[in-house]
Amino acid sequence: MLFRSTRGDSDELRAAQAIIRGIAPDRGLYVPEEIPEMPFSLKDMEEASYQELAKKVIGAFFTDYTEEKLDSCVTGAYDEKFDTEEIAPLVKAGDAWFLELYHGKTAAFKDMALSILPRLLTAAVKKEHDDDKICILTATSGDTGKAALEGFADVPGTEITVFYPDSGVSEVQERQMVTQTGANTHVFAIRGNFDDAQTGVKNTFQDEAVAAELKKHGIRFSSANSINIGRLVPQVVYYIWAYLQMVRQGAIKNGDKINIVVPTGNFGNILAAYYAKQMGLPVSMLVCASNKNKVLTDFFRTGVYDMDREFYLTNSPSMDILISSNLERLLWHLSGGDSEDIKTLMADLDGARRYEVSDRIKAGLGQFYGGFADVEATNKTIGDMYRENGYLIDTHTAVGYKVYEDYRKETGDETPAVIASTASPYKFAASVARSIGLDEQPDGFAYIREVAEKTGVKVPEGLRDLDKKEIRHTGVIDTDEIKTTVLELFAK
Repeated sequence: MLFRSTRGDSDELRAAQAIIRGIAPDRGLYVPEEIPEMPFSLKDMEEASYQELAKKVIGAFFTDYTEEKLDSCVTGAYDEKFDTEEIAPLVKAGDAWFLELYHGKTAAFKDMALSILPRLLTAAVKKEHDDDKICILTATSGDTGKAALEGFADVPGTEITVFYPDSGVSEVQERQMVTQTGANTHVFAIRGNFDDAQTGVKNTFQDEAVAAELKKHGIRFSSANSINIGRLVPQVVYYIWAYLQMVRQGAIKNGDKINIVVPTGNFGNILAAYYAKQMGLPVSMLVCASNKNKVLTDFFRTGVYDMDREFYLTNSPSMDILISSNLERLLWHLSGGDSEDIKTLMADLDGARRYEVSDRIKAGLGQFYGGFADVEATNKTIGDMYRENGYLIDTHTAVGYKVYEDYRKETGDETPAVIASTASPYKFAASVARSIGLDEQPDGFAYIREVAEKTGVKVPEGLRDLDKKEIRHTGVIDTDEIKTTVLELFAK
């Protein structure tokens, strides 16, 4: 299996090489030249463990990793750091099945892939006999940052630097990042939003002068967010896992179709669901749920991607995004691998801040339904779900469920649906508490305690006493200071 850039760079890379690079020299994203068929029958995997499934799915993409090395990566990643034996439990509530992806150390779905990426990356470095230290640069809208920091903390041969939007993440998310331990961890707030941070990181990646200076010090860049194919592929696993759990629970029969609903901002999580469908998972509709920053909703309904619009800060901050990077990969697949077309679209986005896709791509968009929920609808959904079903969900999951309800009303489609539940409700405890009618509290940490006391829902270990941990990272910089900050850290 070889990987190539969405924008036509001539290099064809093995998985290990693509994982090390993170992003292509032409600013494109690495994609598999073809999406592999599922390497097993679903019936044969009905009783498989998450680890057994992960080895087979990841191995179908990353064919240059030996079976022994994949086994080591998978078993080391999906272990007792998850607080449930199933790794990702599937829970029925209301009219859907919720795939709880937040039982890792940082209480968000990013743990599912970022528990294994450091292992895949360090194995790749050894495999390619690469002596450079890997410097991970990551922009985060909230959850990726902490999960990446946790995954790479004190991993030999790596440094990790995370940039997050100042005032653009929840109080709990910020405290998780700024209290991160590890001699190789670095965290900075950016004066701006996530798109500013992401653009600044991408520009730093592509700056040849910065790369050359770091090379003198034996350092090269890579990424830990979903622009790295090593982060994206492990996410495919849990959608196939969810399907198998629905069969086990008797919700469907093997071979029946399901819908998958994903609250998304950067488009990586729902792209993984698309990959699962292309591998042969029986999926009917992929429901893309956005918050008030509904650039994706409008795109799926019109074929026009237009980011020249107002940016909103909401209570689902991981979706406060107007540049959905991973959409580029979907466009490449739907275009039939037409890199020239993709290059033109991305140039239009950089210049005119909008593009319109071809009729061929528009035809492929029919696999997706786009919808959005504003803050008021999100809060009402959290409150209704708790009062009617006794089930507590976070703001992002609530966006997903609200959009799913809208989809059912609009289409009458009663196909069983899996909703990606992307974060613990305690990561956004203030919004959750207000939504279920609890009293006002002085800060986000008091809200955690109040929600726990009133609902009895267990607080994830990583969020307990978070406000008592030492703050270790205090830097706040402008976007145009990212390059100089990186050089000051590592080129000395």
